[in-house]
Amino acid sequence: MKFFPLIILLAGLCLALPGVQGQEPKALSDLKALVERQRILLLRAERADHPSAIEDLREPLQRLVFDYERYLRENPEEVAGYVSYAMLLGNSLLEERGRAVALLMKANQLDAHLPLVKNQLGNFVAEEGQPLMALNYFLSAVELEPTEPLYHYQVGTLLTAAREDFLKSGEWTREAIDRSMHQAFEQAMTLAPDNLAYAYRYWESFYDLQQPDWNKALAGWRALEERMESPVERQTIRLHQANVLIKQGCTDEARDLLATVTESVLTGQKQKLVAQLAEPAEE
Repeated sequence: MKFFPLIILLAGLCLALPGVQGQEPKALSDLKALVERQRILLLRAERADHPSAIEDLREPLQRLVFDYERYLRENPEEVAGYVSYAMLLGNSLLEERGRAVALLMKANQLDAHLPLVKNQLGNFVAEEGQPLMALNYFLSAVELEPTEPLYHYQVGTLLTAAREDFLKSGEWTREAIDRSMHQAFEQAMTLAPDNLAYAYRYWESFYDLQQPDWNKALAGWRALEERMESPVERQTIRLHQANVLIKQGCTDEARDLLATVTESVLTGQKQKLVAQLAEPAEE
């Protein structure tokens, strides 16, 4: 179960979290330096094009770990230090999730009103197969910062990915899951109107509903196509439009639309829809 990664600017983390501004200048500057080193190393890892480049990062990452340990010994009440260190340990380069969760729990104990801590705890717990507990963390993040689209997106993603777990719990009905999931994606899109990824996921969520409003979905996909820049992006959205048209029984219109999809990378997806057009209509 994979979730949208926590989006933070590591360079600004020590200023974004409460509790740091009142520290002595040395504590603040030390944390800034650690966070900046972390940002640079993780960026280098992301851009690495060969395994040897990753291996070259092992030693500086280990030094960074040692320096974080020393920093927290010297500043045991510093919430931002626990959070940024947890983000490092939870990264796939180190994959020390147990320690990362413990650090986030400590941060949550020191300050229970940090939405990004709730969100990341939700990520870890969800990926460990505890979606109901994860939902509580995500909802706490939403409550603490309702204008952050990422937190709403996380709720929608969790309800979609772990639908069966929620149904088996007996605490949720399919209707309640659909409604909450759909509203969460819509809220993320509304709060970040320029984010095409959020918009795409909202219109895609119509496929997950038992009783989707296909007319609304079709209008949404058509509007989204107009915002796309490349031919591949625009034709990808047309595939969704054709899919919806097929579900509505508008096969001629779907066939005409599919004829405009000419990008070779979309051939496989296009052929699946063409095959659906060849299937006999359901009674």
